[in-house]
Amino acid sequence: MNVVTATRADLPAAAGSVAAGRVLQTLAKLPIVTLRVDSAGLARLAGQPGVVSVTEDKPSRPVLADSIPLIGAHRTRAAGLTGKGTAVAVLDTGVATRHPFFRGRVVAEACFSPADPDYGATSLCPDGTPQQQGPGSADSETGPCATLDCAHGTHVAGIVAGNAEGLAGAPGSGVAPAANIVAVQVFSRFESEDFCGVDEAPCVLSFTSAQLAGLEKVLTLRESGTPLVAANLSLGNGLFTAPCDSDPRKGAIDKLLAAGVATVIAAGNRGYPDAVSAPACVSSAVAVGSTTKDDGVSDFSNRGPLLDLFAPGSDIVSAIPGNQWAPMSGTSMAAPHVAGAFAVLRQKFPQAPVADLLGKLQDTGKPIEGTARIQLDDAALGVIPRPGPGQYFYQRARILDNVQVSANSTMTVPVAGVAGLPATGLASVALNISARGAWFNTGSIAVYPSGDTAPEGNAVNYDSTHVASNLVFAKVGSDGKIQVANRSGQPVTLYLDVHGYTLDHAVATIGGTYVALPPTRVANRISVPAWGNYELVATGLPATGVNEIALAVRVKGTAGGTIRVYPSGEVYPAEANADYVANTPTQFFTIAKPGSGKKINIHNLGGSPVEVTVDLTGYYTAAQRGWIVNAVRPAPVARDVTIPAGGAYTFRPQNGPSALGLTVTARGTAAGAVELVPNVNGPAVNVVAYRADGLDHAGFVLAPVRPDGTIVLKNNGTSPVKVGLDLYASLTTR
Repeated sequence: MNVVTATRADLPAAAGSVAAGRVLQTLAKLPIVTLRVDSAGLARLAGQPGVVSVTEDKPSRPVLADSIPLIGAHRTRAAGLTGKGTAVAVLDTGVATRHPFFRGRVVAEACFSPADPDYGATSLCPDGTPQQQGPGSADSETGPCATLDCAHGTHVAGIVAGNAEGLAGAPGSGVAPAANIVAVQVFSRFESEDFCGVDEAPCVLSFTSAQLAGLEKVLTLRESGTPLVAANLSLGNGLFTAPCDSDPRKGAIDKLLAAGVATVIAAGNRGYPDAVSAPACVSSAVAVGSTTKDDGVSDFSNRGPLLDLFAPGSDIVSAIPGNQWAPMSGTSMAAPHVAGAFAVLRQKFPQAPVADLLGKLQDTGKPIEGTARIQLDDAALGVIPRPGPGQYFYQRARILDNVQVSANSTMTVPVAGVAGLPATGLASVALNISARGAWFNTGSIAVYPSGDTAPEGNAVNYDSTHVASNLVFAKVGSDGKIQVANRSGQPVTLYLDVHGYTLDHAVATIGGTYVALPPTRVANRISVPAWGNYELVATGLPATGVNEIALAVRVKGTAGGTIRVYPSGEVYPAEANADYVANTPTQFFTIAKPGSGKKINIHNLGGSPVEVTVDLTGYYTAAQRGWIVNAVRPAPVARDVTIPAGGAYTFRPQNGPSALGLTVTARGTAAGAVELVPNVNGPAVNVVAYRADGLDHAGFVLAPVRPDGTIVLKNNGTSPVKVGLDLYASLTTR
C-alpha cells in the first residue's frame, strides 16, 4: 500500500503500524511510504493521525518520420530550436543508452524496480536489486531486460530526442534532437497471467511506488541543477472521468510543476470518449491523447474533458534496442511528442513557467474534438504564415467563353498557363461555372480533374430560363487540365471563370490562408438601382492584412438581370457572378477582393432595382495562420436526404478537417433556402435557394466544423426539401 501523510514528520508513525520488514519503500523528499499491510494494519492506518490516503500499489501497463512534419517540429529544428540545453526524463522500461539515435545524450540513469513475491514480481535492475542508480542502471540492453521486451522506453525516448542526422536508415529525428535524456527504469517483471493477461506472461508492469521513487529522483536532479523541463510517463491504469487528485502521485507532480518541470502522461489506450487513466487524471499533469496522421482521433485513444493535448500516436517509427527501428502505436507514443515540445519551447522561452508553455501549445494547436493537437512551429515561432502549398491567390480569368458542349459529352479544358494562370503546379481553381440550356432543356454540369473518372455529383444544375452559376474549388489534373461533363440530352452553353487558384508547392510569395468568421450581415436588403452600383464596406474584419473576403450573396428583383461583385476601382468585369430571374431569390457564394477604400462593387446589370443581402463568412490573409485548401475529386457526402420544414441535417466529417468546401443541392415543392448553422447558438447563412419547381438547385459553402465536430444544415422553407452534398475541398491548418 502507498500511504500518503500530511507531512514527513508523520511517516514514522505510519510505518510503525506494520511489523518490521514490511516497510517496502520510504522516499527521501515526499511524505509517502510503501507498506505491506494486512487487514489489521489497514484498520490501524485508518485511525492514524496525519494519514491522508492509503491506496493499493497497483501495477500499470506501458501504455517519427511522418509525425514530426505534421506538428511542425522540422520547422523548429530548421530555426535552431532543438531542445539544446534542456533535459527530459523518461520514466519507462529503460533506454538502450548506446543506440546511435541518442549519441551519448543519456546524462543520468536510475532504476526503481520492486520485487514482490505476492505479485510474482522481480526486479529488472541490471544488478538484480530493487533500486540501482548511476551509469548503466537504466540500460534496457543489460540485465533481465536483455531477454524481455523492454523496447517501449527506448521508443519513447527516441520520439522525444532522437537525432537522425547522418544516421543511415533512421526514420527522422525526434522532436527535440539536441535535448538530453534522463532514463529512469520504473518497471518490474511479472510472471502471472493474473496481471499480464492470458498467454501474455511474462510481462513488464510498473508499481505506483516505483513511479513515485522515479518522480522523486527527477525532482532531486532538477534541484541539483539538471535542466529538466519534462518528465514523460507513458503508462497508466484505471479510468477516470473527473480529476483524481487523491492519487498518491499528485504531490510529486505538484512539486515538479513548482520546480518548472511538466509531468507529461499518456491518457490510456482503451478508446473511452470521456475518461483517461491514472495518473493522467491528476489535474496538475499534462494528459495527452493520440491522433492519426490524418488528424483523426486514434480509435484506441482515451479522451474527454480531462485531456490537455493531442499529439500523433498511430504507427510512429522510432528506436528500439539492437540499434533497430520499429513502429508502435498508442498514447504512449503521443505523450513524448509533447514532452519533446516542452524542451523546444523551454529553449525558446527560457523564463516562461510551465503553464505558459502549455498554454502556447493549447492556443496554437489544431482543434480536434475540442482539444488542441500540438502545432509546435506555431507555438515556438508564432502563427505568421510562411509560403506553402494550398494557399489562395486571387486572380480573375475567363478560360471558357460562350462554348457549346454537346449532349451527354465531356470536354477537356486546359487551365494551367491559360489567361495568366501559372503554367505548372496548379492544384485547384476557384471556378465560377455558368450554364444555360437551349429551348426547354434542363441538365447539370460536373467538373473534375483531368485523368479521373467522372464523379457522381454535379457542380451546377441548369435550365433554359436563365444562366445558372455556382462557384466551387475545382481540383486540377496533373496535366493542368479539368474535365467538364454535360449531363443532358441536349447541348448546353457554358462559361468558366476563374476567381483564384492554389498551388501544390510553395513559391516566394505568401498566399492567403482562410480564417472563418461567424456569419455577419454586412448588407441587409439594400436596393441596387437598375444599371447601377453599390459600394460595400465589410465590417468585422481586421484593420490590415485582409486579402480577400468570402461572401454569401442573396439577390431578388422584379425583373431579370445579372450581378457582378468585384473590387472597387477596377475595370468592370465581363463575367457575371450570377443571373437572377424576376421575383425569385438567387443565392451564390463568391470570394471578392476589396478594392480602393477597402470597398467592393456590387453592380446590377438589369432594367429594374434589385434587393441584395450579403453575409460575410470569412477572409483570406497572409498576415496570420489560417486554413489552406486541399481540393479533392468531388466525392459524395450525402444523397437524397429529406430535411423537414424548419428541420436540420447533421453529419460528422472524418479525418479531422477544420472546414469543408461543399456543394449543396436542394430540390423542393415550395420555395425556400438551405442554411449552414456554423455554431450552436450563432447566426445561420444561406447556402442555396430552391424554388417550387421540383428541380435541383446548387450552391457552395466553406463550412467550418463546429466545436462538437459536426456540420449542420437547416431547411428554412415551409415544406420538406431533398438535399445532396458533395465534397470539393478540405480545409486544414496544414
